[in-house]
Amino acid sequence: MPGDSRELHLAVALDGAGWHPAAWREADARPDELFTARYWADLVAESERGLLDFVTIEDSLGQQRPQFPALVQGRLDAVLIAARAAPLTRHIGLIPTAIVTHTEPFHLSKAIATLDYVSRGRAGVRVQVSASPEHAAHFGRRMMPAGDDQAGRQLRSDLFAEAADYVEVMRRLWDSWEDDAEIRDAATGRFVDRGKLHYIDFEGRWFSVKGPSITPRPPQGQPVVAALTHRDVAYDLAGRAADVVFVTPRDTGHAASLVRRIDDAQRNAGRLAEPVRVLADLLVYLDQTPATAAARRARLDALAGEQYASDALTFTGTPGQLADLLLDWHAAGVAGFRLRPAAIPHDLTQVTRALVPELRRRASFRSEYQSASLRGHLGLPRPASRYAA
Repeated sequence: MPGDSRELHLAVALDGAGWHPAAWREADARPDELFTARYWADLVAESERGLLDFVTIEDSLGQQRPQFPALVQGRLDAVLIAARAAPLTRHIGLIPTAIVTHTEPFHLSKAIATLDYVSRGRAGVRVQVSASPEHAAHFGRRMMPAGDDQAGRQLRSDLFAEAADYVEVMRRLWDSWEDDAEIRDAATGRFVDRGKLHYIDFEGRWFSVKGPSITPRPPQGQPVVAALTHRDVAYDLAGRAADVVFVTPRDTGHAASLVRRIDDAQRNAGRLAEPVRVLADLLVYLDQTPATAAARRARLDALAGEQYASDALTFTGTPGQLADLLLDWHAAGVAGFRLRPAAIPHDLTQVTRALVPELRRRASFRSEYQSASLRGHLGLPRPASRYAA
């Protein structure tokens, strides 16, 4: 049910100094702090001051466009960044990106369950696949054919199917402890009720996992799973596995058609009764006037030596103009938006200190947090363990 949420949801996607490759060269950027915990904690705290539903944190298995040495190179681990920011915040959801190709679901399920405990119920994960031969070479366990021929298309199809199984294993592991499995009775010496820990016995093409997890069931029961969709196989993954789906519409009509496409993917996966939130991605350059926003975008492109193009629609203008667009797309069925700040801190603070008050003036956004969990922010119920009697 992608379109059921009445409240407009708002998130930001954090990536280094911003999504524009020249953002680190802006006067207010902090390039010397990009690999410090304080930098990331500050960005998440600013996002929480804007009452945003959550932040996502980008990650990958390779350098960012290594053919351009003038761009920011290198990353910290997104899951560990989220774990560091979690105890410094109280409300905002934390959704790090995790590459599910070349990694194991048992490890990631434990890491995200731990993040849910550290954040007291505000964790999620954005699952991402990698078909890159260069990334595969870091691990040396499988070959990745290059190109867009039949072998390449089959590889992508297999990788997304593998990702869906990966999420299913994680979800079963999160459920493998019932909510009341821990007894902690010092008098009898019983810490857990072994009858409430369950083998998951997952057997599939890519994984054979017995379980149970070694981490008790997370506070949310199931941390939120998110996915970005572009290709048909990505829509299949979203329909099978995701609670939150990021899409990249071109206009209002396209936004409505993508919501219907997610609905169809859920129906095909037999999940139509489960709520899913569809959020549209936008790259944003925001300023007090359209002219100053356009001038800043042009200056960043000149610094980079090329015009930066994104997979998402690029918006250049004022927070008020952006609010108009968001409300139009929201009326078309999109539950909310994940905004990609072109340059940080400028575009991030334009979101938190200008766009959010504008939406609030239009009675379209919260004035305070109403929930203590990420699922609560998104209006998603807490699921029961599938193994509970």
